[in-house]
Amino acid sequence: MALIDLGLPQPSPPPLMSTRRRSRRILVGTVPVGGDAPVSVQTMTTTPTADVDATLRQIAEITAAGCDLVRVAVPSQDDADALPAIVAKSKLPVIADIHFQPRYVFAAIDAGCAAVRVNPGNIRKFDDKVREIAHAASAARVPIRIGVNAGSLDPRLLAKYGAATPAALAESALWECSLFEDHGFTDLKIAVKHHDPLTVIAAYRLLATACDYPLHLGVTEAGTTLQGSIKSAVAFGILLAGGIGDTIRVSLSAPPVDQVKAGAHILQSLGLRPRKLEIVSCPGCGRLQVDIHTLAQRVEAAFDDFPHPLRVAVMGCVVNGPGEAREADLGVSCGNGKGQIFVKGEVIRTVPEHRIVDALIEEALRLTEAPDTADETAP
Repeated sequence: MALIDLGLPQPSPPPLMSTRRRSRRILVGTVPVGGDAPVSVQTMTTTPTADVDATLRQIAEITAAGCDLVRVAVPSQDDADALPAIVAKSKLPVIADIHFQPRYVFAAIDAGCAAVRVNPGNIRKFDDKVREIAHAASAARVPIRIGVNAGSLDPRLLAKYGAATPAALAESALWECSLFEDHGFTDLKIAVKHHDPLTVIAAYRLLATACDYPLHLGVTEAGTTLQGSIKSAVAFGILLAGGIGDTIRVSLSAPPVDQVKAGAHILQSLGLRPRKLEIVSCPGCGRLQVDIHTLAQRVEAAFDDFPHPLRVAVMGCVVNGPGEAREADLGVSCGNGKGQIFVKGEVIRTVPEHRIVDALIEEALRLTEAPDTADETAP
């Protein structure tokens, strides 16, 4: 199907966005991270990694949702044994997440993982293994992510600072990086995570001025979908607007697909990722004559897999409806059991309330089809 140019605004950093911090660039499988590469979205599977089929199904789901990189947990030998099959069939670069047992780092490298995440604070005798890990990763050209978590901070740093402060998190990460640097390995990425957004912001600001490694942003144990998304959006928004951050994960007590969607929306809101569907809907007030919350949810669900980047306005009354509709590609302004359908700010037709969602889909299809094919699919 041939498509017409919708004339949609191209994403670009708004004036308040700072110049992006220039980090060194690494390659995680086929995905560049750092430098001038786009900020990537990643998440972590929640299936037992040893269950290859379940893990691959979840990877397929997050791939469809717009994920760029995926991490899988490797807490056991069975999980390590499953890595080759997962790597072979995953459409996303696979990052092995290693805690406690350094031998799984070597297993992940041998399995062909695109990168390995290590948490130095809870790997026994980690410092003694750095040379071996550095040599193995260098030979396989596999980058290492130094992942420092507040809950498993190196005991030496915890004793020094008395708590997981921003300075403690940053120092821990930089210290572990220096151990790799001593062996000539600098293909590194850093993450320092805390449940408090303000601590996260301060820690990454320290890192941004102290090194040029790419930074993976995350608020760990962020919480449920609502609370965790807000915490992550606050931390990521401030950091990314300040030019800090090369890849992100929204850590939610929610399915990985929801984490990916939240991350993608954050990047789209900052102009750092081309926008896809955007629902502009009013919050509601006493003027409403329609259940705007339910209607907006129905519209969002109906457009979930729509392949074109549209801004759809769902407005509940005539106060802001016409104005918002003019700014949207298409939309509806509701009242008296009816909906006025707008396309590019022009009223196209009026439909009964129960026909609003169908009418919006119909107009979206017309809007995104070439003129010579539009009549073929018209109802």
